[in-house]
Amino acid sequence: MISPSIKWPFATRPLLLLSLLILLTVATPSSCQSREPTSSKASNRAPFPWNKMRLPEHIIPAHYDLMIHANLTTLTFGGTTQIEITASKPTSTIILHSHHLQISKATLRKGGGQRQAEELLRVLENPPQEQIALLASEPLVVGLPYTIVIEYAGNLSESFHGFYKSTYRTKEGEVRVLASTQFEPTAARMAFPCFDEPAFKASFLIKIRREPRHLAISNMPLVKSVTVAEGLLEDHFDVTMKMSTYLVAFIVSDFKSVSKMTKSGVKISVYAVPDKINQADYALDAAVTLLEFYEDYFSIPYPLPKQDLAAIPDFESGAMENWGLTTYRESSLLFDAEKSSASSKLGITMIVSHELAHQWFGNLVTMEWWNDLWLNEGFAKFMEFVSVRVTHPELKVKDYFFGKCFNAMEVDALNSSHPVSTPVENPAQIREMFDEVSYDKGACILNMLRDYIGADAFKSGIIKYLQKYSYKNTKNEDLWNSMASICPTDDTQHMDGFCSRDEHSSSSAHWRWEGLDVKTMMNTWTLQKGFPLITITMRGRNVHMKQEYYVKGVAGAPETGFLWHVPLTYITSKSDAVQRFLLKTRTDVLILPEEVEWIKFNVGMNGYYIVHYEDDGWDTLTGLLKGTHTAISSNDRASLINNAFQLVSIGKLSIEKALDLTLYLKHETEIMPVFQGLNELIPMYKLMEKRDMKEVETQFKAFLIRLLRDLIDKQTWTDEGSVSERMLRSQLLLLACVRKYQPCVQKAEGYFRQWQEANGNLSLPKDVTLAVFAVGAQTLEGWDFLYSKYQSSLSSTEKNQIEFALCISQNKEKLQWLLDQSFKGDVIKTQEFPDILRAIGRNPVGYPLAWQFLRENWNKLVQKFDLGSNSIAYMVTGTTNQFSTRARLEEVKEFFSSLKENGSQLRCVQQTIETIEENIRWMDKNFDKIKAWLQSEKLNLL
Repeated sequence: MISPSIKWPFATRPLLLLSLLILLTVATPSSCQSREPTSSKASNRAPFPWNKMRLPEHIIPAHYDLMIHANLTTLTFGGTTQIEITASKPTSTIILHSHHLQISKATLRKGGGQRQAEELLRVLENPPQEQIALLASEPLVVGLPYTIVIEYAGNLSESFHGFYKSTYRTKEGEVRVLASTQFEPTAARMAFPCFDEPAFKASFLIKIRREPRHLAISNMPLVKSVTVAEGLLEDHFDVTMKMSTYLVAFIVSDFKSVSKMTKSGVKISVYAVPDKINQADYALDAAVTLLEFYEDYFSIPYPLPKQDLAAIPDFESGAMENWGLTTYRESSLLFDAEKSSASSKLGITMIVSHELAHQWFGNLVTMEWWNDLWLNEGFAKFMEFVSVRVTHPELKVKDYFFGKCFNAMEVDALNSSHPVSTPVENPAQIREMFDEVSYDKGACILNMLRDYIGADAFKSGIIKYLQKYSYKNTKNEDLWNSMASICPTDDTQHMDGFCSRDEHSSSSAHWRWEGLDVKTMMNTWTLQKGFPLITITMRGRNVHMKQEYYVKGVAGAPETGFLWHVPLTYITSKSDAVQRFLLKTRTDVLILPEEVEWIKFNVGMNGYYIVHYEDDGWDTLTGLLKGTHTAISSNDRASLINNAFQLVSIGKLSIEKALDLTLYLKHETEIMPVFQGLNELIPMYKLMEKRDMKEVETQFKAFLIRLLRDLIDKQTWTDEGSVSERMLRSQLLLLACVRKYQPCVQKAEGYFRQWQEANGNLSLPKDVTLAVFAVGAQTLEGWDFLYSKYQSSLSSTEKNQIEFALCISQNKEKLQWLLDQSFKGDVIKTQEFPDILRAIGRNPVGYPLAWQFLRENWNKLVQKFDLGSNSIAYMVTGTTNQFSTRARLEEVKEFFSSLKENGSQLRCVQQTIETIEENIRWMDKNFDKIKAWLQSEKLNLL
């Protein structure tokens, strides 16, 4: 599953922290959860025979026969579930999951045949644990096959999970209804009673009843359709492979589709609403290419005859990997060749790649329990970069990878972080696992391992893992054991995947001497939270290294005893060949062959750690950037910018030195260092915007535009160039226009006037549309015109761009109206509300409105988005985590503590409180220094 991420300024914002440009913080998929007490009383007051959240292990399901009938008029559904089970010990109680389902009858058949006598079972319900108990009159015989048959009914969910209702409006304005599923992590039990834990793998035979005007699709191809009554058909789908319940999927809709075959004969289809099926071609071609890549890379054929990709009009997350039927937000799948941006193409490619990687990592081989979710999500996130680098080389995705690591480090540097692999039990805790630590940190430590043992050895290890555990479940250690027999390889050859070593040969001799214990090494990265700060001190040829736990908000590193096995890499002024050293102790020394002017660790940002250079180390590197910045790669330059500001946060480097380092950006032209500079500098003035610091805030904004003015002036108002050049153009022009840089504003006003005069039918250059709309929305007339175009647009990119522009209005009435309307969900879909609330929470005029809206509507928001959802987390952090005053901190603490079990224990609340405390400390320590620095002589040179 791809967690929801903010779409602005990128259309789908799959990578990077670029939303910092205006909205400032990235989307955090981290969940907010409350801890609900569990009860062992059944709903009819009889004692419930099981008091644990986890199901007992002695009843094993083998096969489900499901019949589901959804009524899209009454918005209800009925169903019959037949489950073939065996017992591994005698028991007369069968415990399974059911949530919000009305069970009318349950029976038990002994043996596999249909003709066996049926025994009526007593049903007890335990709603707090989402469980039911089926009570038989005598114990089940061990090893004998039984079939339980459950008849039930339910309402189509009004949320975004379970079997839920979605709607869309046709070009003619007619509202149409469809029903779709989203089961991960614990919502299959909302559609049919089941053993809803990932280790209870079974096969599924699915039958869907529907009206003739509708179409049903599911995980497997349609086998036949039979008429069961006048105006009612029953579609029978083929039996699935053995799989977990959360991967089951079915959709009843009037979608249209386009299809192609892969070289190995797998039918790929993209489904969408009829008015948008003409936007399906790009994703279809990408899916064919990517599925062929994975079959080749993993040396395991895709095991199903088809793979459908469906664009769902209402979808909370970004996408979901259901086996054979992946589902997506429309903006994550549909590409409008006329209007979609370069970043939208990049985003769609990465998301499709992520979901298809899951067909192996997650679906074929599944984590045993949600504590190891990262085995699914970290791998899928990592494989996005491995695959797309080969299948779509023009997208140059390798350059963006380390942005994921900085993203994870933002959260992982807080005390409220958690290890990659961490114990969880209830649905609340499970949903908390879908965060940057599981996804982005998981991907970064896999990349680090691949860089460490070499691309060939890594690939061999994962093929071994997938082959050994196909159709099974795994734990963290199973992966490391599959890697354990593999040694580092020499890296003189280029590999086909991501992070192949550079053509310079490099020494892995140190590792050979040490012997390679992958499991011990990787446990240091998965079983403890956080990451190390490596401090480098040069003494002649001797390089002294020290590691310590990096954590924000604590004076001096706390004594945790954390120790990592850190695969260090470095280059020097004398050699750009990558050298390696495995640091396994708190301190160590390496001896260089000769003295050097400078040394740069963590080459290409392949390691999940940050580096501090003591004494004059930072001065030397700053001098290098100012003199010949191209002496090191653009990723190395970006990582220096990031690390410098991380060190300011813990008092290891002065703010003045970090700001001095950014001055070299006047001569920078590459996307990643520029974006990283913006990601560090924009938060400073965003903090000032929420305090009374207008004078310094204005000076700082002016400094930023002066710093980048040469690069801004070089941008053409066209769609020319590579994807990275186009994304850089889009972001720079947006920044310049929003910061009221007049040459930019005037050009944008001209384009907007022409576009408005043509009634929105003029084709604007895709890369500058965001800047044009942002300027156009600053007048009331322009804002109203944009909103009228929003209502009729069929392009996800265009709608996202208009949404963004509407949210940066300086008119409070318009912003309040936008909050109210998007919350209602009539014209602006409810799925967009978290993005809109967050964007207005980033607006210097709108942020008090967003914070007030969150508080006043908390109970309704929780009903709509669920206390445990990513969306709630996203809204909490989006409205509060740029506060930096003690008064606001007290407001936040007071509000959330007043919620009691309705929100006070949420992890995102802990994160935002820690962040506000850090903001206060940071501003108290650095604001006066920034003010003085802005007056200094060196800025006159800009």
